[in-house]
Amino acid sequence: MQERNNKAAAEAIIFACGSPVETDRIAQALEISESDAYELCTELMNEYQQRAGGIRLVRLDKSWQLCTVEEYADCIRTVMDLRRNTPLSQAASEVLAVVAYNQPVTKAFIEQVRGVDCSGVVASLINRELIEEKGRLELPGRPLVYGTTEHFLRCFNISSLDELPALPQDSSEQEQEDADGGDRS
Repeated sequence: MQERNNKAAAEAIIFACGSPVETDRIAQALEISESDAYELCTELMNEYQQRAGGIRLVRLDKSWQLCTVEEYADCIRTVMDLRRNTPLSQAASEVLAVVAYNQPVTKAFIEQVRGVDCSGVVASLINRELIEEKGRLELPGRPLVYGTTEHFLRCFNISSLDELPALPQDSSEQEQEDADGGDRS
């Protein structure tokens, strides 16, 4: 019975917050262990999936958030009179990929990879809350480092960066692996 009450309380906490809630904060509020809170939230997530309703519970790294199901986005936009998000430009997609796969990164690193100035693109990705400042490096000039946000995870419908697809291998890397594999036989 207590587990049922805790599950309902966890659901209420996640709903009331509106933004992602960390597992440890749920555990603290319910006075249970973090692993028990994680288990409760996982059970809730599965219940929402089985229910096949218009709301789902998503895990965003170490946090949880209630979200609407994607197929109802147009209906929600109509009611809320929201503008459609404009798609990312090619440059923004490239910068976002560099940040996601290499974070934390400096703007100089991004520019080195892309070969062009990225100030405007970085600023637009920050405005869209897809990347954020994650601190400064202990180097001369103390450059800012950037990383992805929980909003990035939500937008790309992944729970953690571990779910990003593997990068394609460079053909020279593949040839080297093939050559190394041949030596082992």
